[in-house]
Amino acid sequence: MKQEEAFYIGYITKTKGLKGELQLFFEYDAPDLLDLDVVFVETTGKLVPYFVSAFKLQNNSTGNFYFDDIDHIDKAQPLVKKKVYLPLNKMPDRSDEDFQYTDLKGFVVSDENHGELGEILEVNEYPQQFVATISYQGKEVLFPLNEDMIVEIDEDQKTMLVELPDGLIDLYLSN
Repeated sequence: MKQEEAFYIGYITKTKGLKGELQLFFEYDAPDLLDLDVVFVETTGKLVPYFVSAFKLQNNSTGNFYFDDIDHIDKAQPLVKKKVYLPLNKMPDRSDEDFQYTDLKGFVVSDENHGELGEILEVNEYPQQFVATISYQGKEVLFPLNEDMIVEIDEDQKTMLVELPDGLIDLYLSN
């Protein structure tokens, strides 16, 4: 499977015990909706399938997993810190009203003071907030996505109007 045929759900944080149990940290916001019978682990640029023999989801965005053929800590250890994916056809359906910050990738951003800034290239989730990345005047500019800064989102036109804090754009342009 190729990476463009899959979506990212999280990464393996550590091994647990000696019998090959692995802990997966979910960056996907609703892990309980995922079909987790087979997961794909990114290893040397390729997505390798692992069949899940048992798992238990925790309340802290993690889950403990056993994979078929991984029955010892020595077999599990090489998977630590690897990204985990699922095929696109296993992505849970979302209702049209379920708009998320990650859906803003590709939207054109305009600021009330600076005018059009450019297209959102990436939306990353950090603790406490989502951060958008754009390219403005040849510089990479990052800004938080929150209700205080977003003035308007037009889903049909794929545009977003923001009011960024004074000096934020200048900070990036001065470097």
